Amino acid sequence: MSAAPQRILGIDPGLRVTGFGIIEQCGQQLQYVASGCVRSGPGALPERIKILFEGVSEVIHTYQPGCVAIEQVFVNVNPQSTLLLGQARGAALCAAVAQGLTVAEYTALQVKQAVVGAGKAHKLQVQAMVRRLLRLPGDPAADAADALACAICHAHGGQGYLGVGRGARRRRGRLG
Repeated sequence: MSAAPQRILGIDPGLRVTGFGIIEQCGQQLQYVASGCVRSGPGALPERIKILFEGVSEVIHTYQPGCVAIEQVFVNVNPQSTLLLGQARGAALCAAVAQGLTVAEYTALQVKQAVVGAGKAHKLQVQAMVRRLLRLPGDPAADAADALACAICHAHGGQGYLGVGRGARRRRGRLG
């Protein structure tokens, strides 16, 4: 008896550009469904956050994922950038939990380990491995590749190729 397919939405949060990637997992097989970006454009922060929230909500409505995998915020050199990124990430999280989806959070290290096999991998390596793992004809755009990588990490159980990741923090239905 084969496992029912699971649709996973990966999100790479950003204030200007939030990448998304949807894959379907059936057993050990991964299949590409869609990917792209939600762009907030110029304007006041509250309006940009609203655009991100609505954009991620539309992706969820269109593709009907069963769960969401999102990258955790790392502390940047610039605290203001970290705060802005956190707000963009919050918009994506709210869109997911408002739809009742389970959210798994992964560090950049876990995502890179799961996809490339090395936590210090470069963006180009991540893009190339995403292309290879999903059998795509070319490298996806950087933000979409990072989102697809997050979904792949979740599909691999957050463990990476060598089982060195230590699982994800999971949230269901509410933040906190």
